[in-house]
Amino acid sequence: MTILIQLIYSGIALGMIYAVIAFGYQLTFATSGTLNFGQGEALMLGALVGLTLVDTLGLNYWLMIPIVCLFGLVQGAFVERIGVKPALRIKSEFGWIMSTIALGIIFRNVAENVWGRDDLKFPSPLPESPIHLFGANVLPMELLVVVGALLMMAAVEFFNRRSIYGKAVVATANDRDAAGLMGINTSLVITFSYALSSMAAAFAGVLVAPLTLTGATMGAVLGLKAFAVAIIGGLSSGMGVLVGGLLLGIAETTTAFYISTGYKDVPGLVLLLLVLAVKPAGLFGKTAIKKV
Repeated sequence: MTILIQLIYSGIALGMIYAVIAFGYQLTFATSGTLNFGQGEALMLGALVGLTLVDTLGLNYWLMIPIVCLFGLVQGAFVERIGVKPALRIKSEFGWIMSTIALGIIFRNVAENVWGRDDLKFPSPLPESPIHLFGANVLPMELLVVVGALLMMAAVEFFNRRSIYGKAVVATANDRDAAGLMGINTSLVITFSYALSSMAAAFAGVLVAPLTLTGATMGAVLGLKAFAVAIIGGLSSGMGVLVGGLLLGIAETTTAFYISTGYKDVPGLVLLLLVLAVKPAGLFGKTAIKKV
Protein backbone atom coordinates (compact mmCIF):
# COMPACT_ATOMS: atom_id res chain seq x y z
CA MET A 1 0.00 0.00 0.00
CA THR A 2 2.87 2.37 0.80
CA ILE A 3 4.40 1.77 -2.62
CA LEU A 4 1.03 2.32 -4.32
CA ILE A 5 0.52 5.65 -2.52
CA GLN A 6 4.02 6.72 -3.50
CA LEU A 7 3.34 5.79 -7.13
CA ILE A 8 0.12 7.79 -7.02
CA TYR A 9 2.01 10.83 -5.68
CA SER A 10 4.51 10.62 -8.54
CA GLY A 11 1.67 10.07 -11.02
CA ILE A 12 -0.17 13.15 -9.80
CA ALA A 13 2.94 15.32 -10.22
CA LEU A 14 3.53 13.96 -13.74
CA GLY A 15 -0.13 14.29 -14.61
CA MET A 16 -0.22 17.94 -13.57
CA ILE A 17 2.62 18.69 -15.98
CA TYR A 18 0.62 17.03 -18.75
CA ALA A 19 -2.41 19.07 -17.68
CA VAL A 20 -0.59 22.42 -17.88
CA ILE A 21 0.67 21.70 -21.40
CA ALA A 22 -2.77 20.40 -22.43
CA PHE A 23 -4.27 23.59 -20.99
CA GLY A 24 -2.11 25.46 -23.50
CA TYR A 25 -3.61 23.41 -26.32
CA GLN A 26 -7.05 24.44 -25.09
CA LEU A 27 -6.21 28.14 -25.13
CA THR A 28 -5.28 28.21 -28.82
CA PHE A 29 -8.02 25.82 -29.94
CA ALA A 30 -10.71 27.91 -28.24
CA THR A 31 -9.79 31.17 -29.99
CA SER A 32 -8.63 29.98 -33.41
CA GLY A 33 -9.53 26.32 -33.82
CA THR A 34 -5.81 25.57 -34.21
CA LEU A 35 -3.19 23.83 -32.08
CA ASN A 36 0.50 24.48 -31.57
CA PHE A 37 2.15 21.13 -32.21
CA GLY A 38 5.40 22.66 -30.97
CA GLN A 39 4.13 22.90 -27.37
CA GLY A 40 6.70 20.35 -26.25
CA GLU A 41 9.48 22.47 -27.69
CA ALA A 42 8.13 25.52 -25.83
CA LEU A 43 8.47 23.50 -22.62
CA MET A 44 11.99 22.42 -23.58
CA LEU A 45 13.10 25.98 -24.38
CA GLY A 46 11.65 27.25 -21.10
CA ALA A 47 13.60 24.61 -19.17
CA LEU A 48 16.88 25.30 -21.00
CA VAL A 49 16.57 29.08 -20.73
CA GLY A 50 15.79 28.66 -17.03
CA LEU A 51 18.82 26.40 -16.62
CA THR A 52 21.05 29.02 -18.24
CA LEU A 53 19.72 31.75 -15.96
CA VAL A 54 20.13 29.66 -12.80
CA ASP A 55 23.26 27.62 -13.51
CA THR A 56 25.29 29.96 -15.71
CA LEU A 57 24.18 33.43 -14.62
CA GLY A 58 23.57 32.48 -10.98
CA LEU A 59 20.01 33.85 -10.86
CA ASN A 60 17.73 32.71 -8.06
CA TYR A 61 15.21 30.03 -9.14
CA TRP A 62 12.20 32.07 -8.03
CA LEU A 63 13.42 35.21 -9.82
CA MET A 64 14.09 33.13 -12.93
CA ILE A 65 10.47 32.00 -13.29
CA PRO A 66 8.95 35.36 -14.41
CA ILE A 67 11.77 35.81 -16.94
CA VAL A 68 11.10 32.36 -18.41
CA CYS A 69 7.37 33.13 -18.52
CA LEU A 70 8.12 36.35 -20.41
CA PHE A 71 10.31 34.36 -22.80
CA GLY A 72 7.42 31.92 -23.31
CA LEU A 73 5.07 34.78 -24.15
CA VAL A 74 7.42 36.10 -26.83
CA GLN A 75 8.11 32.64 -28.24
CA GLY A 76 4.41 31.83 -28.49
CA ALA A 77 3.58 35.11 -30.21
CA PHE A 78 6.41 34.45 -32.67
CA VAL A 79 5.01 31.00 -33.52
CA GLU A 80 1.55 32.42 -34.15
CA ARG A 81 2.76 35.29 -36.33
CA ILE A 82 5.17 33.18 -38.39
CA GLY A 83 3.44 29.81 -38.54
CA VAL A 84 -0.28 30.21 -37.86
CA LYS A 85 -1.37 33.67 -39.00
CA PRO A 86 -0.39 33.18 -42.68
CA ALA A 87 -2.32 29.89 -42.78
CA LEU A 88 -5.42 31.47 -41.24
CA ARG A 89 -5.19 34.41 -43.63
CA ILE A 90 -5.39 32.19 -46.70
CA LYS A 91 -7.86 29.86 -44.95
CA SER A 92 -5.51 26.90 -45.25
CA GLU A 93 -7.09 24.04 -43.35
CA PHE A 94 -3.86 22.17 -42.62
CA GLY A 95 -1.12 24.75 -43.22
CA TRP A 96 -0.87 25.64 -39.52
CA ILE A 97 -0.28 21.97 -38.65
CA MET A 98 2.85 21.68 -40.77
CA SER A 99 4.00 25.18 -39.83
CA THR A 100 3.90 24.55 -36.07
CA ILE A 101 5.54 21.12 -36.50
CA ALA A 102 8.28 22.67 -38.65
CA LEU A 103 8.91 25.46 -36.13
CA GLY A 104 9.10 22.87 -33.36
CA ILE A 105 11.78 20.95 -35.26
CA ILE A 106 13.70 24.18 -35.88
CA PHE A 107 13.57 25.10 -32.19
CA ARG A 108 14.83 21.63 -31.28
CA ASN A 109 17.76 21.89 -33.71
CA VAL A 110 18.63 25.35 -32.40
CA ALA A 111 18.58 24.01 -28.83
CA GLU A 112 20.88 21.13 -29.80
CA ASN A 113 23.40 23.56 -31.27
CA VAL A 114 23.23 26.04 -28.38
CA TRP A 115 23.03 23.69 -25.38
CA GLY A 116 24.30 20.47 -26.94
CA ARG A 117 22.70 17.04 -27.21
CA ASP A 118 23.60 15.79 -23.74
CA ASP A 119 21.02 15.83 -20.97
CA LEU A 120 21.78 18.35 -18.23
CA LYS A 121 20.96 18.38 -14.52
CA PHE A 122 18.68 21.21 -13.38
CA PRO A 123 19.45 22.22 -9.76
CA SER A 124 16.46 21.80 -7.46
CA PRO A 125 15.37 24.90 -5.50
CA LEU A 126 13.98 22.68 -2.73
CA PRO A 127 15.58 19.97 -0.56
CA GLU A 128 15.84 16.64 -2.36
CA SER A 129 15.13 14.57 0.73
CA PRO A 130 11.56 13.19 0.67
CA ILE A 131 8.77 14.19 3.04
CA HIS A 132 6.66 11.53 4.75
CA LEU A 133 3.04 12.30 3.86
CA PHE A 134 0.02 10.06 4.54
CA GLY A 135 2.04 6.88 4.79
CA ALA A 136 4.41 7.42 1.85
CA ASN A 137 7.34 9.57 0.79
CA VAL A 138 6.94 12.49 -1.60
CA LEU A 139 9.58 14.87 -2.92
CA PRO A 140 9.11 18.57 -2.08
CA MET A 141 9.58 19.36 -5.78
CA GLU A 142 6.65 17.09 -6.65
CA LEU A 143 4.46 19.10 -4.28
CA LEU A 144 5.69 22.30 -5.93
CA VAL A 145 4.79 20.91 -9.35
CA VAL A 146 1.20 20.24 -8.25
CA VAL A 147 0.76 23.60 -6.50
CA GLY A 148 2.49 25.54 -9.30
CA ALA A 149 0.43 23.89 -12.04
CA LEU A 150 -2.84 24.58 -10.24
CA LEU A 151 -1.85 28.20 -9.58
CA MET A 152 -0.89 28.73 -13.23
CA MET A 153 -4.22 27.44 -14.56
CA ALA A 154 -6.17 29.33 -11.87
CA ALA A 155 -4.34 32.58 -12.71
CA VAL A 156 -5.16 32.26 -16.42
CA GLU A 157 -8.81 31.51 -15.63
CA PHE A 158 -8.97 34.49 -13.24
CA PHE A 159 -7.43 36.71 -15.92
CA ASN A 160 -9.97 35.55 -18.50
CA ARG A 161 -12.95 36.12 -16.22
CA ARG A 162 -11.96 39.33 -14.41
CA SER A 163 -9.93 41.48 -16.83
CA ILE A 164 -11.18 43.30 -19.92
CA TYR A 165 -8.51 41.63 -22.06
CA GLY A 166 -9.41 38.23 -20.70
CA LYS A 167 -13.06 38.83 -21.54
CA ALA A 168 -11.98 39.60 -25.09
CA VAL A 169 -10.33 36.16 -25.16
CA VAL A 170 -13.51 34.52 -23.84
CA ALA A 171 -15.67 36.42 -26.37
CA THR A 172 -13.41 35.33 -29.23
CA ALA A 173 -13.54 31.76 -28.01
CA ASN A 174 -17.34 31.79 -27.87
CA ASP A 175 -17.89 33.36 -31.30
CA ARG A 176 -15.00 34.82 -33.25
CA ASP A 177 -17.16 36.49 -35.90
CA ALA A 178 -19.48 38.12 -33.35
CA ALA A 179 -16.47 39.29 -31.30
CA GLY A 180 -14.99 40.91 -34.42
CA LEU A 181 -18.27 42.71 -35.13
CA MET A 182 -18.21 44.07 -31.56
CA GLY A 183 -14.86 45.73 -32.24
CA ILE A 184 -12.54 43.12 -30.69
CA ASN A 185 -9.27 42.63 -32.54
CA THR A 186 -9.62 38.86 -32.88
CA SER A 187 -6.28 38.54 -34.68
CA LEU A 188 -4.50 40.06 -31.68
CA VAL A 189 -6.51 37.83 -29.33
CA ILE A 190 -5.36 34.72 -31.22
CA THR A 191 -1.75 35.91 -30.97
CA PHE A 192 -2.23 36.48 -27.26
CA SER A 193 -3.71 32.99 -26.78
CA TYR A 194 -0.63 31.48 -28.42
CA ALA A 195 1.59 33.60 -26.17
CA LEU A 196 -0.30 32.37 -23.08
CA SER A 197 -0.11 28.79 -24.35
CA SER A 198 3.68 28.86 -24.73
CA MET A 199 4.07 30.69 -21.42
CA ALA A 200 2.20 27.85 -19.68
CA ALA A 201 4.46 25.30 -21.40
CA ALA A 202 7.65 27.22 -20.49
CA PHE A 203 6.47 27.44 -16.88
CA ALA A 204 5.81 23.70 -16.90
CA GLY A 205 9.35 23.23 -18.20
CA VAL A 206 11.00 24.89 -15.19
CA LEU A 207 8.69 22.95 -12.86
CA VAL A 208 9.46 19.51 -14.26
CA ALA A 209 13.16 20.14 -15.04
CA PRO A 210 14.44 19.60 -11.45
CA LEU A 211 12.66 16.22 -11.39
CA THR A 212 14.20 14.96 -14.59
CA LEU A 213 17.06 15.67 -16.95
CA THR A 214 16.96 18.75 -19.15
CA GLY A 215 17.79 18.52 -22.83
CA ALA A 216 16.77 19.40 -26.38
CA THR A 217 14.61 16.29 -26.74
CA MET A 218 12.78 16.45 -23.41
CA GLY A 219 9.71 18.19 -24.82
CA ALA A 220 8.85 15.87 -27.70
CA VAL A 221 7.30 13.08 -25.62
CA LEU A 222 5.77 15.43 -23.04
CA GLY A 223 4.08 17.49 -25.76
CA LEU A 224 2.68 14.40 -27.46
CA LYS A 225 1.32 12.96 -24.21
CA ALA A 226 -0.19 16.31 -23.27
CA PHE A 227 -1.98 16.32 -26.62
CA ALA A 228 -3.38 12.89 -25.75
CA VAL A 229 -4.53 14.32 -22.41
CA ALA A 230 -6.27 17.21 -24.19
CA ILE A 231 -8.10 14.75 -26.44
CA ILE A 232 -9.00 12.41 -23.57
CA GLY A 233 -10.31 15.20 -21.35
CA GLY A 234 -11.83 17.32 -24.12
CA LEU A 235 -10.40 20.37 -25.87
CA SER A 236 -13.21 22.52 -24.49
CA SER A 237 -13.01 21.54 -20.82
CA GLY A 238 -10.58 22.78 -18.18
CA MET A 239 -11.74 20.07 -15.79
CA GLY A 240 -11.14 17.57 -18.57
CA VAL A 241 -7.42 18.29 -18.85
CA LEU A 242 -7.01 17.98 -15.08
CA VAL A 243 -8.77 14.62 -14.95
CA GLY A 244 -7.09 13.40 -18.13
CA GLY A 245 -3.66 14.43 -16.89
CA LEU A 246 -4.13 12.69 -13.54
CA LEU A 247 -5.46 9.53 -15.19
CA LEU A 248 -2.53 9.33 -17.58
CA GLY A 249 0.12 10.22 -14.99
CA ILE A 250 -1.07 7.64 -12.44
CA ALA A 251 -1.55 5.00 -15.14
CA GLU A 252 2.03 5.48 -16.33
CA THR A 253 3.71 5.30 -12.92
CA THR A 254 1.73 2.25 -11.77
CA THR A 255 2.22 0.41 -15.06
CA ALA A 256 5.96 1.10 -15.05
CA PHE A 257 6.30 -0.36 -11.54
CA TYR A 258 3.88 -3.29 -11.58
CA ILE A 259 4.35 -4.43 -15.18
CA SER A 260 7.38 -2.94 -16.95
CA THR A 261 8.80 0.43 -17.89
CA GLY A 262 8.61 -0.73 -21.48
CA TYR A 263 4.80 -0.73 -21.23
CA LYS A 264 4.26 2.52 -19.34
CA ASP A 265 3.04 4.34 -22.47
CA VAL A 266 0.47 1.67 -23.33
CA PRO A 267 -2.34 2.59 -20.85
CA GLY A 268 -2.48 6.17 -22.10
CA LEU A 269 -2.70 5.08 -25.72
CA VAL A 270 -5.37 2.48 -24.90
CA LEU A 271 -7.37 5.10 -22.98
CA LEU A 272 -7.03 7.51 -25.90
CA LEU A 273 -8.33 4.91 -28.37
CA LEU A 274 -11.24 4.03 -26.10
CA VAL A 275 -12.25 7.67 -25.63
CA LEU A 276 -12.04 8.38 -29.36
CA ALA A 277 -14.19 5.33 -30.06
CA VAL A 278 -16.85 6.03 -27.42
CA LYS A 279 -16.80 9.82 -26.95
CA PRO A 280 -14.77 11.59 -29.66
CA ALA A 281 -15.27 15.01 -28.03
CA GLY A 282 -13.46 13.81 -24.89
CA LEU A 283 -14.67 12.78 -21.44
CA PHE A 284 -15.76 16.32 -20.54
CA GLY A 285 -15.88 17.84 -24.03
CA LYS A 286 -19.00 19.12 -25.78
CA THR A 287 -19.95 17.84 -29.21
CA ALA A 288 -20.32 20.73 -31.65
CA ILE A 289 -23.30 20.54 -33.98
CA LYS A 290 -22.87 22.37 -37.25
CA LYS A 291 -25.77 23.12 -39.59
CA VAL A 292 -24.93 23.06 -43.28
